[in-house]
Amino acid sequence: MTAGQSVFPCALGRGGITSNKREGDGATPLGSMRLLSGYFRSDHVAPRSTRLAMKPIAASLGWCEVPQDRNYNRPVKMPYRASHETMRRADHLYDYCLVLDWNMSTRIRGRGSAIFFHLAHADFSPTQGCVAVSAKVMARLLPFLTDRTVLTVKR
Repeated sequence: MTAGQSVFPCALGRGGITSNKREGDGATPLGSMRLLSGYFRSDHVAPRSTRLAMKPIAASLGWCEVPQDRNYNRPVKMPYRASHETMRRADHLYDYCLVLDWNMSTRIRGRGSAIFFHLAHADFSPTQGCVAVSAKVMARLLPFLTDRTVLTVKR
């Protein structure tokens, strides 16, 4: 990953990079995605200085991953009737979790949900389709991120 003149290691999806993103394929979508907003675990980390709108992750926050559901690729309040991801994870990956605009403004069923920019495992093991960096890199980037920031995934 590059930001300005700096280069940082990042983790991408276990399914590689794809131009034909599908729900559950584990791939990171090829292309440019704008940062919309973010979440942080207030019980794990302190809020960081950033110009990106950030909210604490409530214990009831989920993210719907069922293409047929009206809330597909949207935050939901748990418990929720359809399958969803729990945003308050025990593994610290979402201590800082930024929402990318992949399949958000015009949602297409099955084109992928919950594509985030979040923290990586220490070994940079693959994500489920997101882009992930170390906590140190995230802390370095956050002060510069806004809702005009664009993350571009290239091959």
